Amino acid sequence: MTDTAQIIMEQVPESTIPRAQPARRRPSVPIALLYAALIFGAVLTLLPFLWVASGSLRTLDDIQAEPGAWFPSEVTFDNFLRLFTGEGFGGYLTNSIVVAAIVVVGNIIAASAAGYALAKFDFAGKRIAFGAVMMSLMVPYTAVFVPQFIVTVNLGLADTLLGIALPSVALPISVFIMRQYASSIPDELIEAARIDGAGEWRIFFRIFMPLAGPAVATVTIMSFLASWNNFIWPLVVAQSKSSYTLPVGLATTSQAASNVTDYGIILAGAVVVMLPVLALFLALQRYFVQGIAGVGVK
Repeated sequence: MTDTAQIIMEQVPESTIPRAQPARRRPSVPIALLYAALIFGAVLTLLPFLWVASGSLRTLDDIQAEPGAWFPSEVTFDNFLRLFTGEGFGGYLTNSIVVAAIVVVGNIIAASAAGYALAKFDFAGKRIAFGAVMMSLMVPYTAVFVPQFIVTVNLGLADTLLGIALPSVALPISVFIMRQYASSIPDELIEAARIDGAGEWRIFFRIFMPLAGPAVATVTIMSFLASWNNFIWPLVVAQSKSSYTLPVGLATTSQAASNVTDYGIILAGAVVVMLPVLALFLALQRYFVQGIAGVGVK
C-alpha cells in the first residue's frame, strides 16, 4: 500500500468501511422434511373427502357390509340418479342457490360499505362501532340464536328464503376483513379524488371497490361457505319443504325403508354440496390468498 493510500485509510472512519457479511445459516430443518410434513398434512385433510367420494359410488348393502372400505366393490351411479330424480331435490338446490346469492351480494355491499366507513371516515362513535364488530366475533352463535329467531318471526319472515338469508347478510367477519383491507389503501389516494371533485359514492365504487378485489373475493368465499353449509338455522326457520335448503332437504330425504338411513344418498348429496364450494375456491384462490394477506397489513 502506498503512503497516500495509507493516509486516506487512516482518515476514513471505521464505521464506513464495508465489512464482510457473515454467512447465512442454513435452516436446521431440511427442506425435504418440511415438504414431507406438508404432504402428510394434505393427505390427512383429503382422506375424508376421498372416502365420501368413494362411498357415493357404493350401494347401501355394500356400505353396510363394510363401512370402512375405501374402494367400492362395484361402482354404481345409482345414488346420484336417485338423488337428482328424487322428489324435491331441484327445489332444495334452487333454494340454496337463492339464499347463497342473497348472502354473498349482501355481504359484498354491506360489509364493503361498513368497512370503508370504519377505515376512512371520522365520525362520533367510530371506535364503539368497530368495538361492537369485534365483540360480535367473540359471541357464540348459540347465544343469539333465540333472539334472532324471535326477530325473524316478528318481521313475518319465518318460512321464507329471505328469513333464512337475512341474519347472514352482513357477517361481522366480512366487515372486519373489508375494514382491515381499506386501512391498507393510502389516504392520499382518497384525498386526491376528493380534490378532483369526486363524490364519496363515486370514490367508493370507482376507486375503492376495484382496489379491494382480493378482499371482495375473500368475503365472497367465506359468506358463500357460511350460507351453503348452514344447517341449524334453515332447519328452524323453514317450516315447510318448499323452503328447505339443500342440507336440510338431504337430511329429511335420506331415510330408506324401515327407518334405515340411506347412506348412499347422503354421501352423494355431500359430494354435490362440496362441488360448488370447491369450484368457487379454485376460481378465486389467488385473490383469496391476497385478501387474507392484505388483512394483516395495517
